[in-house]
Amino acid sequence: MLFNSFSYALFLPIIFILYWIIPQKFRWIVLLMSSYYFYASWGPEYVAVILLTTVVSYVAALLMEARRKGSLYPKTILVISVILCTGVLFFFKYFNFFTENLSLLLQKISIPVQPFTLKLALPIGISFYIFQTISYLVDVYRGDVRAEKDFGIFAVYISFFPKVMQGPIERGKKLLPQLHARIRFQYGQASYGLKLMAWGYFKKLVLADGLSVYVNQVYNDLPSYQGLSLALATFFFAIQLYCDFSGYTDIALGSAKLLGIELTQNFKAPYFASSIKDFWGRWHISLSSWLRDYIYIPLGGNRVGKVRHAVNIMITFLVSGLWHGASWNYVLWGGIHGALQVIEGFFPWNAKKSPFQRNRHYHFLLCLITVPCTFVLVCFAWIFFRAATLGDAVYVLRNMFVGINDFSAYAQDCALQMGLTFTHLVFNCLPILLLFLYDLISLKTDVIAFISRQRFFIRWPFYIFLLLVILLFSEKGVSTEFIYMQF
Repeated sequence: MLFNSFSYALFLPIIFILYWIIPQKFRWIVLLMSSYYFYASWGPEYVAVILLTTVVSYVAALLMEARRKGSLYPKTILVISVILCTGVLFFFKYFNFFTENLSLLLQKISIPVQPFTLKLALPIGISFYIFQTISYLVDVYRGDVRAEKDFGIFAVYISFFPKVMQGPIERGKKLLPQLHARIRFQYGQASYGLKLMAWGYFKKLVLADGLSVYVNQVYNDLPSYQGLSLALATFFFAIQLYCDFSGYTDIALGSAKLLGIELTQNFKAPYFASSIKDFWGRWHISLSSWLRDYIYIPLGGNRVGKVRHAVNIMITFLVSGLWHGASWNYVLWGGIHGALQVIEGFFPWNAKKSPFQRNRHYHFLLCLITVPCTFVLVCFAWIFFRAATLGDAVYVLRNMFVGINDFSAYAQDCALQMGLTFTHLVFNCLPILLLFLYDLISLKTDVIAFISRQRFFIRWPFYIFLLLVILLFSEKGVSTEFIYMQF
C-alpha cells in the first residue's frame, strides 16, 4: 500500500475515525492492527520477519533490565540480541552480496568457487526497523530508556505504519511515551498534519515523479547520451531523490499528526547546506544522528587524534553507504562523503574561532560560495548513488562535459537528446522554483505555520493554488514506488 495510492486514501481516514472514537486504552490495538495490515499489504510473509525482530528485542530488553538484580549479564544479552537482529538484516540484504564477492576473491587466488546465492525478496523497511531496534536495545543497556513491558505498545513502536517503510528511525525515548500518553484530539495539530501531507504529495507527485521521466530516460540508457544531458539528468536526480524521500517523510509525519503523534523531522533544507557536515545535519537526520550516536561516538568521535578522527568519519560513512544497499556503488558513495568531510575539516573557515564563523556578515558572504559548491559536490556523489554500476558512473563523469566549449551546441544537443523543449523546461522549473522558495523561507520560519496564521482570503487561495498545481503537473493514474523503499 503506497502513500500515493487510492488504497491509502481510503485506509487513513478509516484509521483516523476508529482511533479517535474508541476509548484511549484501546487505541494501541487500532494502531497495531492497522500497522500490521499496512505492512502485510506488501506481503504477508514480511510480517513474520518484523514480528521475530519485535519478540527478540522485547525479551532482550526485559532481560537486560534485570541487571539491577545482578542475576544476568546485560552486555552478553545486548551482544546476542544485536547479532540476531543484524543477522536477520544480513541474511535478507547482504548474504548474496557477501557470497558473490567472496567467490570473486577466491577465484582471484585460483580457488574455483561458484557463489551460493538465495532468491529472497527484501522485506520492506527492514533496514529502518532493524536500526530502530538496535538503538532501543543499546539505549536500554545504557539506561537511557526503560524496557517496555507492554508487548502490544512495543510492537506498535516497531511497526507504526507511517514510519515503518522509510522511517524516520525513531528512538524509544521519544515515541514510546507518546504511545502511553493520554492524547486528546487537537484540531490545529490535525490541520497542520493535512497541510504537511499536501506539501509531501506535491514533492512526490509533481517534482519527484515528473523528474523521474528524464532521469530514467538518461540513466537507463547512458551510452545514448553525453554532454549536458548527463549533467542535467544528474541535477534532476538530486531534486527527484530529495523530493521523493522528503515527500514520503512529510506524508508520514502528517499522517502521524492526524493521530496525535509527533515523529522526528528528517529534512531541513539540505541543499542549502554550506558544507558536507552541514548537509548530513539536514539530510536523513534520523539516520545521520543514529550513525553519530551508535557508531561515530563509540569509535571515539572527535575526542581522538586527527588520524583516528578521520578514520572514525570514514568508517561511519562507509557503514552509511552499505546501509543504503548491497552494492559497491553505495559503499563508494558513502566513502566519497566521508572523504569530503575529512578534507573540509582542514579548511580554516570551518574552525570555531574563524571570523567567518563568529561574524554573521562574513559567514553570509562565505555561504554564497560554499552552498553552491556543496550542492555540486553532493550531486557528484549522487552519480555513484544512481548509476547501476561503477562503470556507468565513470561513463557519466567522463562524458558529461563533452562539447562544453561550444555552450550553444552543448545546450541544443541536450534538448535534442532528451526531447526537451522550452515548454518542458518551464513545466519542470516552476515547481522546482516553488520548492526552492519554500526551503529558503523554512531556514528562518515554519512555512506551514506561517501560512496558517494568515487571514482566510490569503491562506485559502494558496491552498487552492497548491492543489491545482498538484492536479495539473502530476502524472494521472500512476502510483510509483518511493525510492527509499528499496533500502
